[in-house]
Amino acid sequence: MEKNPSFVKNGQYLSSPRSPPSDTINDTFYRRSRSRETMDDDWNHVQISHDVDQFITTLSTFDDKSNPPDVPDYVETFSRIVESRIDKYNQSEINRRFGKMMEEGQFFIEAVTRISKLANAFSKFQPSASTSPAFNQISMVLQRSMAFLEEEFRSLLEDGKNNSQSNSGNFFKNSSFNYKYQDRSNQGETSSGDFPGYSSEVVTKMNKIASTMISAGYETECCQVYSVSRRIAFNEQMKKLEFEKIDMDDVLKLQWETLEGEISRWIRVVQTCSGSLFPGEKKLGESIFTGHPLIRRSLFTNLARAVVIQLLDFAEAVSMAKRSAEKLFKFLDVYETLQNLILAINDSCSHECEHELTSEIAASGDRIGESAVSIFCDLENSIKSDVAKSPVPGGAVHPLTRYVMNYLKYACEYKDTLEKIFEKHAKLEKSVPMSSNLSSNDIEKESESPHNFETVAITTPFSIQIVTVVDLLDANLEAKSKLYRDPSLRYIFLMNNGRYILQKVKGSTEVGQLMGDTWCRRRSTVVRHFHKNYQRETWSRILSCLSHDGLQVNGKINKSVLKERFKIFTTTFDEIHRTQSTWVVSDEQLQSELQVSITAIIIPAYRSFLGRFRQYLDGGKVDKYIKYQPEDIETLIEGLFDGNPTSMGRRRT
Repeated sequence: MEKNPSFVKNGQYLSSPRSPPSDTINDTFYRRSRSRETMDDDWNHVQISHDVDQFITTLSTFDDKSNPPDVPDYVETFSRIVESRIDKYNQSEINRRFGKMMEEGQFFIEAVTRISKLANAFSKFQPSASTSPAFNQISMVLQRSMAFLEEEFRSLLEDGKNNSQSNSGNFFKNSSFNYKYQDRSNQGETSSGDFPGYSSEVVTKMNKIASTMISAGYETECCQVYSVSRRIAFNEQMKKLEFEKIDMDDVLKLQWETLEGEISRWIRVVQTCSGSLFPGEKKLGESIFTGHPLIRRSLFTNLARAVVIQLLDFAEAVSMAKRSAEKLFKFLDVYETLQNLILAINDSCSHECEHELTSEIAASGDRIGESAVSIFCDLENSIKSDVAKSPVPGGAVHPLTRYVMNYLKYACEYKDTLEKIFEKHAKLEKSVPMSSNLSSNDIEKESESPHNFETVAITTPFSIQIVTVVDLLDANLEAKSKLYRDPSLRYIFLMNNGRYILQKVKGSTEVGQLMGDTWCRRRSTVVRHFHKNYQRETWSRILSCLSHDGLQVNGKINKSVLKERFKIFTTTFDEIHRTQSTWVVSDEQLQSELQVSITAIIIPAYRSFLGRFRQYLDGGKVDKYIKYQPEDIETLIEGLFDGNPTSMGRRRT
């Protein structure tokens, strides 16, 4: 083998059949002393790039690592061209001229890539007097190139947003697109505008720089610039959302009204992160680090972890806040927000970190869920402890009934979430699906009632909890009904509240699905039962006045008894009307049903009695004993259950 074989001999290229003739390119030509500016204009970039590629290929296939080939002069010249580009790009007056030539920027990237390949190829040979100067020069040029690209990368990341004709960066100035890089949230309220806000052109520039730096072995520097810049940008977005980290102790000291506002703010922040910011970061990383999924995932993971930790600190503090019934819905909002955050993290982080982060978020959600379960179960204790000493005026719907049923209605709007929470709670308790306050004996007793668990459409831990609450409410209302001395008013009270409960169940799709049609039919039967009992207690006295029994003595009408009957009827009806006009039936349909049923009982009986026995009264004294005509009675019945107009208005359901 010839020692130190050269790839340029007597002005001729030995390894490239495509090389130009010796009279156009030779050693003397390469050694010409010219300024860097003149070099840029004279050299044929395409040809010299081709020659360098050929030399890189030769170095890569050269077997004798201890005896490297001679380095052609055009390698040194090529490195000088690259240096000259860096110098020009750093001069503002050149920037303006260079900004008009897209191919110059592309040439620089390709040239730096060749410098990197040259450095890598030289590094495989043992240092020698012939190669060390070239290698040192190439290494120096490579370092300058990487430093320049690093600064260019930083400039594009920090100043290249929302500007399709960005002045940031010193090359790739040409723009042929004005497409905003963005990822809008499909949740309108969580959109953060065009985020991250880079044009397609800028993203393409950053992709080329990142790929060049990574292939040259400068992955750490590239990732550090990207990570720092994106964290700063993300923190700016968080500030725009008015998110500030709050110490856990300070959160626990807040009054609920203030904490409620902070929770709402936190939810908006997390929703924006889940719906816009994180997806935007993921897409940006995928676009810049194409072909490097591990790097992209690692960068996103580091950013996401720093943000998520701050968000979870607040959620943890909320889970430890003092619990009360009115806080349930905010707790559920926090829980759902955390579930959406898990979805945003999935498929974006590395597998290991994804599991780590989602596990932390899920654990925080579980603690919020346990708080929600505790709050909901406390509703049972609230119902049991609500002991009234005086009845609601007029037998109206009790405030407790309104509160509980509206509470259940709003709670069931979170049905899917509560189903998950109670299911998980039941598994953690390793018990049969039941309320935390019920024993198996309790369930056996409940199964004997008309409202037992078998009437529920779908038996789940949460649906059983709902039925338990309604049954406890029924028991409480039954106890409260005994505060009324008048049995008729007692049934009006039970009818009002029973009808209200039924209407609330039917009026809510979610509650209705949980309770089921069978439960609703049985509840309707119970309300009708109260209705019949009311009629019996109230109007049986009126019907007894209209009885024919005892009116005849020896086959003749006893006028004195008849007169007394008319008198008792009038007195009794006046008393009922006076009293029950102050009673309240706020459900218009129920009120109408009551009035129609009363009319159907009283009017035919009264009309028949009047037609049969009126003739036996003294002609001139009929009006003395007959105060009302059937039409008058019907009109007065229509005025029942309106409440006392001077002290009680109609109540809304």
